[in-house]
Amino acid sequence: MDSLVSAAIGLQQAKIASQVQYAVARKLLDNQQLQGDAAVKLIQAATQGPAAAGDALVAAATGLGGSVDTYA
Repeated sequence: MDSLVSAAIGLQQAKIASQVQYAVARKLLDNQQLQGDAAVKLIQAATQGPAAAGDALVAAATGLGGSVDTYA
């Protein structure tokens, strides 16, 4: 009886550990995707003229200036 309970507990612990590892891996992948997107934006901004590149770099870094509110 004890071995059956131990096996059930071990199975549940393994399941939870697997779920945690999957969640951590997903977060790491999401973070890498965001960093890659930011790098692409910086490279694209660097190929533009100096003034436009500066504006694009600020917009990419801060998220500000990327759009105009026309509803105000």
